[in-house]
Order: sequence, then structure tokens, then C-alpha cells
Amino acid sequence: MIGYTTLGSNDYRKAGEFYDELLSDLGASRMMDDDHIIVWSAGSSTGMFAVIKPFNEEPATVGNGTMVALQVDSPDLVASLHAKALTLGGTDEGAPGPRGDNGMHFSYFRDLDGNKLAFYSLPA
Repeated sequence: MIGYTTLGSNDYRKAGEFYDELLSDLGASRMMDDDHIIVWSAGSSTGMFAVIKPFNEEPATVGNGTMVALQVDSPDLVASLHAKALTLGGTDEGAPGPRGDNGMHFSYFRDLDGNKLAFYSLPA
């Protein structure tokens, strides 16, 4: 249902390098890159993810309670992507592991601009 998600960045080129590395593990690569936005996709049947300089030219800020969650294939990938995000300079917002008793696994982190993201996997 979600076509694309954008996150504001105050240094979208640096954010681009962060997400190039992080999203490569999902098979995603840049599909658009111009003077204000970088967009990644893993294929035509998946949603797109982007970092952008705000259109109004005001500083990008993070929303309290705002989060982007990216679905991945396994709990192992949830954990490895979380570790990679931290290695790339992200900060921990919740270690990888199960949440609740439904078999789902999650991990949470903030990117270089402070945007909160999650990786999650559904039960096998």
C-alpha cells in the first residue's frame, strides 16, 4: 500500500552514503538522485525510500512518534541491519529481538539526522 517514504535531511548527500550502504543489504539501489532528493528501490513491486532536502528550505527536523518501518525476510536480517546502521553512525533505539508473543522481530535505530526507523520480520 505504501508507495514511498521520504525523510528530511540537513545533509542529504551524507545521508545518501549512509543509506547506500545500509539498504544495499536489501538489494536496494538509487533509482533517482538530483539536487534535492535521493530515492532507493529494490524493484518495481516494492515501495521506494528517499531522503530529501525540505521543499520549504527550512531545516529538516524529526517528528516525535514518527517512524519508518522496513520489512525484511528474517530475524537474522533484522539483527544484522541494526548492527550495520550503528556501525554507519546511527544510534540504538531498541535492540533486535522479539516483541510480544506473535513471532515478530524488531530493531530500532536513529539515522544520522535523528530520524527513527525500524527493521522487522514476520513469523516464519
